[in-house]
Amino acid sequence: MANERTTHWSDILKRRLANSTRKDERNEDEKKAEETELFTKYYSEWKAGSNRDSSYKKIPRFYYRLPAEDEFLLQKLREESRAVFLQRKSRELLDNEELQNLWFLLDKHQVPPMSGEEAMISYEAYLKVGEKAGPKCKQFFTARVYGKLLHSDPYGRISIMQFFNYVMRKVWLHQTRIGLSLYDVAGQGYLRESDLENYILELIPTLPQLDGLEKSFYSFYVCTAVRKFFFFLDPLRTGKIKIQDILACSFLDDLLELRDEELSKESQESNWFSAPSALRVYGQYLNLDKDHNGMLSKEELSRYGTATLTAVFLDRVYQECLTYDGEMDYKTYLDFVLALENRKEPAALQYIFKLLDMENQGYLTVFSLNYFFRAIQEQMKIHGQEVISFQDVKDEIFDMVKPKDPYKITLQDLVNSCQGDTVSSILIDLNGFWTYENREVLVANDNEGNSSLDLDDP
Repeated sequence: MANERTTHWSDILKRRLANSTRKDERNEDEKKAEETELFTKYYSEWKAGSNRDSSYKKIPRFYYRLPAEDEFLLQKLREESRAVFLQRKSRELLDNEELQNLWFLLDKHQVPPMSGEEAMISYEAYLKVGEKAGPKCKQFFTARVYGKLLHSDPYGRISIMQFFNYVMRKVWLHQTRIGLSLYDVAGQGYLRESDLENYILELIPTLPQLDGLEKSFYSFYVCTAVRKFFFFLDPLRTGKIKIQDILACSFLDDLLELRDEELSKESQESNWFSAPSALRVYGQYLNLDKDHNGMLSKEELSRYGTATLTAVFLDRVYQECLTYDGEMDYKTYLDFVLALENRKEPAALQYIFKLLDMENQGYLTVFSLNYFFRAIQEQMKIHGQEVISFQDVKDEIFDMVKPKDPYKITLQDLVNSCQGDTVSSILIDLNGFWTYENREVLVANDNEGNSSLDLDDP
C-alpha cells in the first residue's frame, strides 16, 4: 500500500514538472522552489495517510543525566529519593516475626513420612502455606522455587528446612544489598574504597568477635578488611566494586561470621577478617619495619615469611608496585600478602604474573623462566645445596602447565592448569622450590610433622 502511494505522488510530481516546463521558461531558482514546495506537499500527504509503525514514540526514557557538582538542589533531591526508595524496599522484606510465622505454618503443614530427620512438605501443602503466609511471601511460593528444591524424594516433596533456609538467605541478601546501597554515594550500584571503609567501620560495633579491638587500631583493621575486597574484586584497579560482586562473593559471609560469639579458634585464625588474623598481618608488618618509619624497604621485606624470596623477585615487586621513595606502605604490603597467601586464586596469579612478565608481553618465555630460576640456583649455592639444572625444571613447568603455545605460557594457561601456585613458588621462593622438589618425602613424613626446611642441610 505504501509503495502504491509513493508511486502515485511521484508520478504527479513528474507530470506537474513536465507541464510547467512547457508552459513557461522560468529561471532555475524558481523551478527548484516549486519542486521543493510540491515535494513537501505530496510527501506530507503520503506520510499523514500511511499506517507506518510509530512505536518509536512510545520508547521509555532510559537515560537520566546525573546532577552536576554545583546543582545542590538536584543532588539533594536525588539523595532523598534514593533514601525513600530503599526504605520502601526494606519494608517489603520479612521481619523476624513474619519469619517465625512462616516457620510455624510450614511446620504445621508438613507431610509425613519424614525423610531421615527432615520434615517434608508436598506441593499442595506448599501452595496452602503460600496463601496463608501473606503478600510478602508470595515471591517464594512459586513452581520455579519448588522445582529448584525438589531432589530425589519418592513422594515429590521438598525439605521444609531447605526451603526456610532459602527464604532466610534471600531475605539476608536483600537486607545486605539495601545496607550496602546506603553507602553508595554515587548511586550507581558500586562502592568506592571510602564507601566500603565507612560501611565496615560502622559494622565493627555489631560484631562481637571484634569487641576486644582497641579503637586506635580501627583504621588499620578497616584498611586490612577493605583491601581483601578490592584485591580480589577490582582486578583492573578502577577504585570501585559493584555491589552485586560483593554480594556474590563469600567475603561478606566471612565478615558477618564474626557475629558468632562462640566462633572457634581455628575459624578465627582462618578468617582474614577476624581480630587475630588482622593483628597477625599488622604485627608482621611492624616486625619487618626495623627502622620504625612506618614503611618497608626492599631489605626489610626480604625477611618476609621464611626469608627465602629471591632478590630478583623482590626487585620486580618494587619496580611494579606503588612505593614512596623506594619504600612500601601498609596498603601495598597487604596486596603483596594477599597475593602470596592465595596463590591458587586467579587474582593472586595475575599479581604474580605481572611481576614475572618483565617485558609486559602477556606471556612468559623460556628466557623469563631462566631469569628468575637463576636466582633460586644462586640461593642453593649459598646454602650449600646441589644445584638443579634449569633444563629439567623448565621441562617440568611446561609439562605441568601444558600451554596452548609450546613456547609461551600465558596467565590463562596458568589458571587453566591449576598449577599456577606451584609454578610461581618454584620461580620466586627457595622454600617453595624445596617443598616441590621434596614433595614425595614430605608426604611420607607428613604424619610425623617433619616437613620444615633446613637450608643449611644440603
